[in-house]
Amino acid sequence: MIENVRVRFAPSPTGPLHIGGVRTALFNYLFAKKHNGTFILRVEDTDQNRYVEGAEQYIIDALNWCGMPADESPVKPGNYGPYRQSERKAMYKQYADELIASGNAYYAFDTAETLDFHRKDHEAKGKTFIYNWHNRLKLKNSLSLSAEEVKAKLDAGEDYVIRFKSPQDETLHLKDIIRGDIQIDTNVLDDKVLFKSDGMPTYHLANIVDDHLMEISHVIRGEEWLPSLALHYQLYQAFGWEVPEFAHLPLILKPTGKGKLSKRDGDKLGFPVFPLEWKDPKTGDVSRGYKEDGYFPEAMVNFLAFLGWNPGTEQEIFSLDALINAFDLERVNKSGARFDPDKTKWFNHHYMQEQANDELAKKFLPIINEKLNVIQSGSEESQDGISPAGGNDIDVNYVEMVVALVKERATFVSDFWGLSHFFFTAPTSYDEKASKKAFKEGTKDILKEVVSIVNAIDDFTVETLQTNLKGWITSNDIGFGKVMMPLRLALVGALQGPDVFDIMYMIGKAESVARIEKAVAIL
Repeated sequence: MIENVRVRFAPSPTGPLHIGGVRTALFNYLFAKKHNGTFILRVEDTDQNRYVEGAEQYIIDALNWCGMPADESPVKPGNYGPYRQSERKAMYKQYADELIASGNAYYAFDTAETLDFHRKDHEAKGKTFIYNWHNRLKLKNSLSLSAEEVKAKLDAGEDYVIRFKSPQDETLHLKDIIRGDIQIDTNVLDDKVLFKSDGMPTYHLANIVDDHLMEISHVIRGEEWLPSLALHYQLYQAFGWEVPEFAHLPLILKPTGKGKLSKRDGDKLGFPVFPLEWKDPKTGDVSRGYKEDGYFPEAMVNFLAFLGWNPGTEQEIFSLDALINAFDLERVNKSGARFDPDKTKWFNHHYMQEQANDELAKKFLPIINEKLNVIQSGSEESQDGISPAGGNDIDVNYVEMVVALVKERATFVSDFWGLSHFFFTAPTSYDEKASKKAFKEGTKDILKEVVSIVNAIDDFTVETLQTNLKGWITSNDIGFGKVMMPLRLALVGALQGPDVFDIMYMIGKAESVARIEKAVAIL
């Protein structure tokens, strides 16, 4: 086991957390828990222009819903705070100054217009402008100016940035847990800005300083940060700090397998890309969330774990504890992971079967009441035949029994009504195709006989119903389909649903007889 593991998930509060971000948080969480380490949430909110009200709380709520709360965070501080970058901003200037003093960084006074001129000039010659060893001595910075000139500019309050001085003619040897050994020619690197003229650090400087001060042992982040690895590695060396281990996770790809998954893909194909529903505070636009769409957090965690990682076995179902035990960064793939909306539903269907019926019943009850209120506020015809189980005082135990009968065919709690409405309200119409198939000459007489048999049963149970009706069918040599099809149609309104005898027992003798007699009269 690796000792003293400290990992961080460091999102920016610029909107809702994409499932790609949740996957990054998950892999950090699994790695930390596997090694009895610490999982930290650090909010990188230095870019105040992009800050969105409510986004930080959304990130915290999303992690909590997924069952992976941070051990240290802005709302649960440890000994390494503050945990918001904006509250740490006073400390970064000293580190930028330290890099200047050691010769690893320099002041640059170039205006935006000057840099734009050089870019366009290079483009016109078919070249790409890179601010580095190749041209920095021709530009306006503390490497090309005298010490007196630099001091005069600083004393005059001229705008400047602090740039990292990338080396010339060197080869960097970097190591990534997922991607192996990486070699970088420093001549192709640009001198990145570390500190801006507004007195704020860039992501690069703040990120490295925070990771060092928070004693981060492993940096597990998305593939999009791979191009920054060389700079970050050099910054650690420039400060003389121990370099953490890096692991860059593969992209989550569109369902087609081409390109990075975006919100647009979800909108187009009808699935969410955010863990929780998000309402934009500026526009009021609402984006769907997995929670509100009826997914269980266990299902979301399970399917996200398989986006880029595999256990090396055929096993697909993993609880969070099982994932912690099985997880290994060495088994994370380099190549992008294709997002499969159907597979996410497959996982949810599995976890549906594992949910306690009483908990599912509590979630289903508001849906039943809403549907019945709509029916009861409608036409008289709709109100006719409401089951005794209906109404706003439905017994949750009854609902629990219904759930037990139908959940095997459900993927979401919202599916329950379509699979079980006939337990709460009598059919007001009958499927036309099924009616032609089930109601033949002689069907009316058969159903009248069924009514007589049902009425004669005193001990109204599934067992007595089966015994009496099946016994009558067998002794009279009637085909089972001739009885069971029209009987199901009378009770349900279609040829669907669980066992007919279960339906009759649940809705009761009087309701069963009423529905059969109504079907005989109409059909």
